[in-house]
Amino acid sequence: MTTIVPTSEEDPSLAIVRFTSQLAWADAGPEVSEPQVSRLCREAEESIRDCRWLDLATLMVTSADLVSTKISEKDLECTYTIICSLVKNVKTPEEVLEMVKAITSKVVQQPDDKASLRLKILFNLYNMLDHPNARFQVYMKALELAVNGKITEYIVPSFKKIDSFLKDWNIDIKDQREVFLAIPKVLRENKSLAEESLQFVTKYLATFSNEDAQVMSEAKEEAVRAIIEFFKAPSIFQCDLLDMPAVVQLEKDPNNALVYHLLKIFLTQRLDAYMEFQNANSGFLQTYGLVEEDCVAKMRLLSLVDLASDESGKISYASIKNTLQVNEEEVELWVVKAITAKLVDCKMDQMNQVVIVSRCAERDFGQKQWQSLRTKLAAWRDNITNVINTIQANKVTEEASSGTQGLTVR
Repeated sequence: MTTIVPTSEEDPSLAIVRFTSQLAWADAGPEVSEPQVSRLCREAEESIRDCRWLDLATLMVTSADLVSTKISEKDLECTYTIICSLVKNVKTPEEVLEMVKAITSKVVQQPDDKASLRLKILFNLYNMLDHPNARFQVYMKALELAVNGKITEYIVPSFKKIDSFLKDWNIDIKDQREVFLAIPKVLRENKSLAEESLQFVTKYLATFSNEDAQVMSEAKEEAVRAIIEFFKAPSIFQCDLLDMPAVVQLEKDPNNALVYHLLKIFLTQRLDAYMEFQNANSGFLQTYGLVEEDCVAKMRLLSLVDLASDESGKISYASIKNTLQVNEEEVELWVVKAITAKLVDCKMDQMNQVVIVSRCAERDFGQKQWQSLRTKLAAWRDNITNVINTIQANKVTEEASSGTQGLTVR
C-alpha cells in the first residue's frame, strides 16, 4: 500500500503535492509521469515562495481528489490536515472564504468515498477557522455531505447547539433561512426525528413577517410541507403554524387554501368538522399522501383534548362517545391513548361514567393561550405576594409580642 513517508527538510505541503502527483500519474509510465510530477512540484514551490496560498490549496485539493480512492483513510486525513492548515496563512476574510470554498467543494465531491472521514475533515477545518462566515460555509457543506453520504447520525447532535452557532456566525436572515431549510433535509433521513424536523421548518417559517408578497411566496412550499408533516406525524399534536404570516397566506391561495383549512380544523375544531371536510373533498388526502385512518385517529385524540380543556374538569363518557364517534366500549380505550400520548392527565370514574381531568395539552399556542398564561401568572404572582405579606405581618406580630414579655405595670 502506498503511504506518506515524512522527509527530512521538505515543506509538508510540497511533500503532499509530490506524494499525490506521483500516485496520480503512476499508471502513465516514468516518461510521462516524471515531467508532470516535476511540473506540479515546481508550481507548488512557486506558490509557497510567493505566498500564493489559495493557488497552493487549489493545486493540493485537486491532486488529493484524484487519488482519494487509492489511499488509506489515514493518509487521506493526513493530506487534508496539511491542506486545511493553509487557512492559517491567509490574511483577509475574502481570501479565507475563497480557500474554504476551494477545499470544501472537493471534500464533498465524492460523498460515497470515505464519507465519515470527509465529514471529520470538514469538522477539523471548521475548528481551525476564526472567521465566522467561513465557519458557516463549512457547516453548510457538512450538512450537504451528511445527506449525500448517508451519515446524518454524525451531525444530528450538533443541532442542539444551532442557536449558539447562529449567534457566533452573526449571519443575516437569508442565511438563517438557508440553515433552517438544510437541517430538516438531514432530519428527514430518520423518520423518528419528524418532530425535530418540523421544529426547524417552523423556525424557517417564523423568519417571514412583514415581507412583500413576492418574498412571502418563497415560503409557500415549505409552509405546505410543514402542515402535511404535522398531519402525518402520529406523535405531534401541537404546533405554532396557524397564525404565522407565511402560513396564513395559504388561506387566500386557490392552490393551497384547503391545506390551511384542514390545519385550522386540526388545531381548533373537532372530528365532525374533519368528517365534513373529508366528505366534501374526497380526493384531498390522496393528493398529499395522507391516510384517512391515521387522520381520523389523530382528530379523535385532538377532539378529546378539546373536550378536556373545558374549565369544569369533567367529561362524561357519553360526550366522549358522541364527539369521537366511537362505540361505548371504546371510550376508555381512547382516554388511555390520550394519556399515553401525554395529551391529558386524568382519572376515569367508571361508577359515575365521567373522566376527571387535571391537565390537558394545548393544540395551538396562539394569542388566546398567551393571554390565558398571562392571567394565570398574574394570579400566581398575587398569591405569592399575599403569602409574603402574611409571613411578614406574622413576623412583626411575633417580634412585638416578644418585646413586651417581662414588662409589668406597677
